[in-house]
Amino acid sequence: MKALILAGGAGTRLRPITHTSAKQLVPVANKPILFYGLEQMAEAGIVEVGMIVGDTAEEIRAAVGDGSQWGLKVTYLPQDAPLGLAHCVLIARDFLADDDFVMYLGDNLLRQGVKGFVERFEGEGRTRSGSKPAVAQILLARVPDPQRFGVAEIGPDGEVLRLVEKPEEPPSDLALVGVYLFDPTIHEAVRAIAPSARGELEITDAIQWLLDSGHRVHHQVVDGWWIDTGKLDALLEGNRLILETLDQRVDGTVDADSRIEGRVVVCGGATVVASTIRGPAIIGAGTRIEHSFVGPFTSIAERCQVIRSEIEHSVILDDSRIVDIPRVEDSLIGKQVVVTRSARRPRANRFMLGDHSQVDLT
Repeated sequence: MKALILAGGAGTRLRPITHTSAKQLVPVANKPILFYGLEQMAEAGIVEVGMIVGDTAEEIRAAVGDGSQWGLKVTYLPQDAPLGLAHCVLIARDFLADDDFVMYLGDNLLRQGVKGFVERFEGEGRTRSGSKPAVAQILLARVPDPQRFGVAEIGPDGEVLRLVEKPEEPPSDLALVGVYLFDPTIHEAVRAIAPSARGELEITDAIQWLLDSGHRVHHQVVDGWWIDTGKLDALLEGNRLILETLDQRVDGTVDADSRIEGRVVVCGGATVVASTIRGPAIIGAGTRIEHSFVGPFTSIAERCQVIRSEIEHSVILDDSRIVDIPRVEDSLIGKQVVVTRSARRPRANRFMLGDHSQVDLT
């Protein structure tokens, strides 16, 4: 079993953060989203990983390296343009050879990991008594708004009948999760399909080709949450869910005038002075929190400063400063950002914002 992890794409829904950073490297609970997927591949016993990369290839390479820190062997596979998920399989043909593989979207978070899904596909999930082996396995999650997703129609016998992309009238509430398992039959499928109306080779079309050709496609409904972190609200939700799994750990310095409440991680080299940190929350190495309140579901990365401010339900990236700000909520703040209250007159809100920025004032 190999893995094919998709780490290309422009991340347009997280701009301006993704103007200067790969969307898969935006941190959740102070760890790049992509790293959770790599950890899950290692946990599943997979060693060989193909990484599809695009315009942010150099940044992905710098962060992931050769994969040895996870016990993996990573091969980078450039994609010149985002031409669809099935196109990723097409260009990875030589790497994948005739091995089974799991395809994983690098900006997704899956609570239960992939180990159980891989074991089921490789074991009893491939066959049923009196039936032929499944050539693919799709993961599904129940969603309240299936119109936004690719949706599976399941027959009364539990077999996958068809896939429908963003249907106006969904046949079910079972949305496709960004994790797929395939045997080599998928290579024939991706060569057989034509580009969709948006000019991409869709993996849903390739799976539908398998079904139309008489192949079995197994399905499994995920137990627990699944997050596509491509938008701010989803990224903050993923941050919240990961933080809730942390245990309290204080390796940094917390003075006697400060309070640590609940599941809080204070990393080595961080300093908390006359402040309250209410978990779940994580404070990165070298960060200083002074005369401030850090509320639940907040991740503050390395070498930041939060001075005389309050922040909650937010993600702050490396080397940023928040000074004299009475309240920050529901926010994603990039690297080397300064948010401060000025004493200059005339009093005014002064901004220097990049393209696709968003500011909410009250």
